[in-house]
Amino acid sequence: MPRMPPADAAPDAATAAKTAPQRSGPARALQSLGLTTPLALALHLPLRYEDETRLTPLSQAHPGETVQVEVTVRDARVEFRPRRQLVVRAADDGGETLVLRFVHFYPSHQKALQAGVRVRARGELRGGFFGREMIHPQFKAIEHGAPLAAELTPVYPSTAALPQSYLRKAVASGLQRANLAELLPPGIVPPGLPPLRQALELLHHPPPGAPLAALQDHSHPAWQRLKFEELLAQQLAQGQARRERGRHAAPMLVPRVGGLHEKLLATLPFALTRAQQRVSAEIAADLAAGRPMHRLLQGDVGAGKTVVAALAAAVAIDAGWQCALMAPTEILAEQHVAKLVQWLQPLGVKVAWLAGARRGKAREEALAQVASGDAALVVGTHAVIQHDVHFARLGLAVVDEQHRFGVAQRLALRHKLQDTESSLSAHLLMMSATPIPRTLAMSYFADLEVSTIDELPPGRTPIVTKLIADHRREELIGRIRDAVEAGQQVYWVCPLVEAVEDDGSPPEGKARGGKPLTELRNATETHAVLSAALPGHEVGLVHGRLKTAEKAAVMARFKSGEIAVLVATTVIEVGVDVPNASLMVVEHAERFGLAQLHQLRGRVGRGEVASVCVLMYSTPLSDSGKHRLKAMAETTDGFEIARRDLEIRGPGEFMGARQSGDALLRFADLAEDAPLLAQARRAAPMLLDRHPDAAQAQVLRWLGHQVDYLKA
Repeated sequence: MPRMPPADAAPDAATAAKTAPQRSGPARALQSLGLTTPLALALHLPLRYEDETRLTPLSQAHPGETVQVEVTVRDARVEFRPRRQLVVRAADDGGETLVLRFVHFYPSHQKALQAGVRVRARGELRGGFFGREMIHPQFKAIEHGAPLAAELTPVYPSTAALPQSYLRKAVASGLQRANLAELLPPGIVPPGLPPLRQALELLHHPPPGAPLAALQDHSHPAWQRLKFEELLAQQLAQGQARRERGRHAAPMLVPRVGGLHEKLLATLPFALTRAQQRVSAEIAADLAAGRPMHRLLQGDVGAGKTVVAALAAAVAIDAGWQCALMAPTEILAEQHVAKLVQWLQPLGVKVAWLAGARRGKAREEALAQVASGDAALVVGTHAVIQHDVHFARLGLAVVDEQHRFGVAQRLALRHKLQDTESSLSAHLLMMSATPIPRTLAMSYFADLEVSTIDELPPGRTPIVTKLIADHRREELIGRIRDAVEAGQQVYWVCPLVEAVEDDGSPPEGKARGGKPLTELRNATETHAVLSAALPGHEVGLVHGRLKTAEKAAVMARFKSGEIAVLVATTVIEVGVDVPNASLMVVEHAERFGLAQLHQLRGRVGRGEVASVCVLMYSTPLSDSGKHRLKAMAETTDGFEIARRDLEIRGPGEFMGARQSGDALLRFADLAEDAPLLAQARRAAPMLLDRHPDAAQAQVLRWLGHQVDYLKA
């Protein structure tokens, strides 16, 4: 029910929805919400419902209840105390009085609420000093005896330019016109779920007495039908991608006896763990199968994924093919280069380095080495997938922290894998130190194989995590002084580079809700404070705004021990390996994501000294901030961290869906709908085998252009 009375001259919403490109106002708002087709309108589901099917006499209404009443206006006047407001005094047929109060109002309100007008109003009843009142109720003028609504009134996600009355008409028109024919053959839909059209009609127009709680918590069978349809479409798309890849040929990369793979194993200064041996064997089997590998290698921070990737690269290079390794940041890419050069260059492998900051002659030389095949291993950032990079014989691509790349970048890599003179497709190995919870692996990663390194190499010391409030800062600085005096090294991570003006934008990242950005401690300020507090010990500063050479120089001096304390932003989140660093301080820890905190904690505990991660927070903490810090304090298990992160953030944000601007799942919730997901996983192969046309129609109905996002 609108807050302003409906205008008789309101445009027809159904017509406006059809002609949105030529219209402005609400029709343009429909376009901005993506509501441009009948199906899109039919799938635009209510946030909640209002019960306008019954009236409550004022004598039976209680303060705090949201009720609908029918009253006659006695008088309406603008009052100026305590502030300008429209005060409408009215009474119902039983003589009980009610005040309707509008602090924000228009002349049309005064016109509609004249003495003698009969009004149906809905809002929260309050007990005011002058009796019962409603503040800013929804209302409309009616004739005596006007019929009540026959069904619950939906309230839709909308914008300021799109009134609910207009949107309801547009959705109703879209629902009527949408093609909602049943696509699925008998036996696919779980028993007890209604047909799709019936489910949508019930969700948009619930009858009186419908179980409101089940509708709003999405447990109603109508909701279950939509969730199953969506999950099934996702499983079908993943299954199609897997089968399509299976029809392609890829290089058969088999380790040679006495070849580069064996030589690398023999020269490594450590032995592989059982888990590393197991996942290496899984990858080797994929490389030798003659079909494109599409595998995710996951393992906790410090589990030793890089050496597994190096062994896979050795197999590809030894067979005469090139390998590309792409990382999301230059610091991480540089760490990979350092390790891979150390391991492979003595064995005769030439490594090319590509990064955004590498330009001019050095870049031209690297591009030439890649194009000629002289560089067997190519390591870099997103520069690896730029249009001027051409591989001679790309056989294997390794993507580290793949979820940190945007969808466009991941799709560009997929095209690059196919952009070679060879008719064979390249193998793809993705790596992640953010373990994937099982429900996500069953859903978003259903089209690939998953290898898990579930043990850490020997020598990794346990990390103690401590939570302290920021008022204990001086005490913490004293602890740092003791640590550096004992010869240990310390990280101090801040969320910002430097202070900004109130109307400025932070140079790196954005803090989560809470304190204004200007109140957050910044890296340059902290660097100055620690430099003054630690005379005789050098304090370094590194952040994303430094030039590549400057960052590399600071990191090299920290790794060599010249710098005792490194103040940094999250550029050191992944890849940095300094065994002597035993203390990690994360300032404003409540502002960081759980996966980020776990990655930062993993920068310590790499040597023989017992390590500590201090998460310093400021109050008040949000509920999600409390949950994140509690999880960090209770466990160092990356898989448990990932599970809790999924619970807190949901799959879309966990997976980086916001990088694409599209939610990966609109209706289903993987934390609650695992049984439906399991049913969809069982049904998808049968549909693909026996009813391929129905499977394709299902994918197009529910996913459309998002199919590529699932493959990226």
